[in-house]
Amino acid sequence: MKIKALALSFGLAALAMHAGPAVSSDAATAAPLQAIAALDVPRYMGTWYEIAKYPNWFQKKCISDTRADYSLQPDGRVQVINRCREQGGELSEAVGMARQIGAADSARLEVRFAPAWLSFLPMVWGDYWVIDLDPDYQLVAVSEPGREYLWVLSRTPVVDAQAYEALLGRLAARGFNLGKLERTQQQGK
Repeated sequence: MKIKALALSFGLAALAMHAGPAVSSDAATAAPLQAIAALDVPRYMGTWYEIAKYPNWFQKKCISDTRADYSLQPDGRVQVINRCREQGGELSEAVGMARQIGAADSARLEVRFAPAWLSFLPMVWGDYWVIDLDPDYQLVAVSEPGREYLWVLSRTPVVDAQAYEALLGRLAARGFNLGKLERTQQQGK
């Protein structure tokens, strides 16, 4: 596995996300982005499959089977393991850490993939906001205040078409450009 290369990519991505990406024209006319009202972090733990995303430079080598595994740590932080399959069939993996910002039910988190010894630097942490989540914790949208990054994740590799279309409608109403959204291939399941 190409763990170190992918970890560096995700670490640089967190740096780019924290630095405040340029606001797109779609986002400039939309109301400020809000996270959901409350997140049950223990319930959110487990595996989430990437269904769609805005293309980004730190995932450009990922061609399929992208997923994230979250596990709650004794100190309240969340271990994040991102995996994807690259062109040659090899599996890449990046291990990071997330922390909640605010109350115990806050849906605003920060994530870093940079080494732990750099965690004191604010710039290595990227925003991870849960902006839409179904009541059963099966389908989620994650973004950040500038709307430059967007991920749609599901508990299963294949998502119900009606639920997905409803989510897309809610995202469009919140100022996201659905034309930028790219579906993710899930072949492993």
